Amino acid sequence: MYKKILITGCNGQLGRDLQAAAARYSALQLLCTDVHNLNLTDNRAVMDYATAHHPDFIINCAAYTAVDKAEDEEEKAFAVNSLAVQNLACAAEKTNARLIHISTDYVFDGRHADPYAEDDCTNPQSAYGRSKLAGEKAALSHLQTMVVRTAWLYTAEGNNFVNTMLRLGAERTDVNVVNDQYGSPTYAADLAETLLCIIDKVTHREKLFTPGIYHYTNEGVCSWYDFAQRIMQLGQRRCTVHPITTAEYPTKAVRPQYSVLSKEKIKTNYGIVVPTWDEALQRCMRLITDK
Repeated sequence: MYKKILITGCNGQLGRDLQAAAARYSALQLLCTDVHNLNLTDNRAVMDYATAHHPDFIINCAAYTAVDKAEDEEEKAFAVNSLAVQNLACAAEKTNARLIHISTDYVFDGRHADPYAEDDCTNPQSAYGRSKLAGEKAALSHLQTMVVRTAWLYTAEGNNFVNTMLRLGAERTDVNVVNDQYGSPTYAADLAETLLCIIDKVTHREKLFTPGIYHYTNEGVCSWYDFAQRIMQLGQRRCTVHPITTAEYPTKAVRPQYSVLSKEKIKTNYGIVVPTWDEALQRCMRLITDK
């Protein structure tokens, strides 16, 4: 028996990698939507779509992700990151679908010295972070919801830190990168595989589904500088990466200084094996260089 999965934001990094990963799961049927064929801020449109198609799962990859721009467009960020999520939660409840909502490390203030657990206090320091936290609360209003927080997301295509560094590495002889913000990069293909693996397991064992908040990034810790250095090395770029402080690279929105997320809950509850960020980056770089 196959499961229908509604994917919102299907043309984003995670949405595209979910579509690629789904080819390995014959029991899963995808319903792919983006802003052009489903306006998530329109409650009636979302409800009509859900009742017409009756998805078993909804994976919400749609998000307003312009972190600095959100400081000036907070209302727009909340519309996409909170109101739209409330609409999806209502539709999921109405049609008895399970909701998997993607969130972010920006819900934390970044002042920890140890990896954040799912039940640690949230304290967003930016409009983007506040809008995403509001979205989490909206998602969890539906009792059959998993919120999956991730961080530093990238993939082989699109606008992300990896491709930006590769481009700058080809154009410049040197580049400055912040060395006092620490986290764990996340290869979108690994997150996509994890989400579909969980759904596949639940398909065969319904009681395995455990709602609540989860964390997923690749294993390991690095700074943006460390990450950039490794990208240049693997991409064979002759570009020198200079470490700088956050104070030397001011941004409109405050970034978490430390946003490492503990993955113990998702590993324990669903038997997930999480690759290291370096191993994941190597796999991504092979795809990029083979294009």
